[in-house]
Amino acid sequence: MVYQADPARYQRMEYRRCGQSGLKLPAVSLGLWHNFGDATLVEKSRQLLQHAFDLGITHFDLANNYGPPPGSAESNFGRILREDFLPYRDELIISSKAGYTMWEGPYGDWGSRKYLISSLDQSLKRMGLEYIDIFYHHRPDPETPLSETMRALDHIVRQGKALYVGLSNYPAELARQAIDILNDLGTPCLIHQPKYSLFERWIEEELLNVLGEKGVGSIAFSPLAGGLLTDRYLNGIPADSRAASGSRFLNPEHLTAGKMEKIRQLNALAEKRGQKLSQMALAWVLRGDRVTSVLIGASKNAQLDDAVDMLKNRAFSEQECAAIDALLNSAG
Repeated sequence: MVYQADPARYQRMEYRRCGQSGLKLPAVSLGLWHNFGDATLVEKSRQLLQHAFDLGITHFDLANNYGPPPGSAESNFGRILREDFLPYRDELIISSKAGYTMWEGPYGDWGSRKYLISSLDQSLKRMGLEYIDIFYHHRPDPETPLSETMRALDHIVRQGKALYVGLSNYPAELARQAIDILNDLGTPCLIHQPKYSLFERWIEEELLNVLGEKGVGSIAFSPLAGGLLTDRYLNGIPADSRAASGSRFLNPEHLTAGKMEKIRQLNALAEKRGQKLSQMALAWVLRGDRVTSVLIGASKNAQLDDAVDMLKNRAFSEQECAAIDALLNSAG
């Protein structure tokens, strides 16, 4: 059957201006890091993308190395885009990144002009696109001059291969320098994508202030701490969970007794709010409107439904914020 998007798709979503740009992003964006590579049936990936768009999720976030294997998420997304979403292309924000190892040799990693431009050309070919909406440098390069990396991003926009550019995983001072270089070049930085959750709050010390001062938006990845901030681990480690799979991003050593107790207490706070733990965790990242969007992963439609339903209760009282802070700052 030919896919037809839900006519009511824009009624449940909230769209938020990204920094001082003209672009609005959905409060909930979908990341294609997992569940879209060749290890996943393409029909399952198709179902997730269709359901996300039907909920008003217009932003699909990729990277050159997403899979597994690397590149396969973009290839599969390109196929689904061609078969299902071409009539809706101008309703979508499609982003990709380069900065981690993608191919062998000295030109397949980090942040040189050679790597970034070559990688984006490969990404566009895999997805069957003439341009993407946002192109990120995925991580800082300690050896390439920052000016070279930023000039490459500026060049990509001037070529028409990306509409906007962004940064990911940049610490505050380096982000400030990069943003200033891009402003001087005439290609403002649209957005920064940092890791941020109840369990990882480093961006609150300086980075959010830098982004606010410079008029740059933000989108938080891993807002559920790899699944820890869900009801999945309330009673231990399920056999089919990521923590039990040997993932280097989440393993049993992360689930200390103290952290498990905090997860249970956070869940109790969420229940008092009438929410699931995952919903409270997403709403907390968006509190105060300093973060533009939360970037979630999903393997089931119900997870997308839960994330969007979070928007019904996004506010926190002073007492709730104080209780969460006290819990997170406690020993354990």
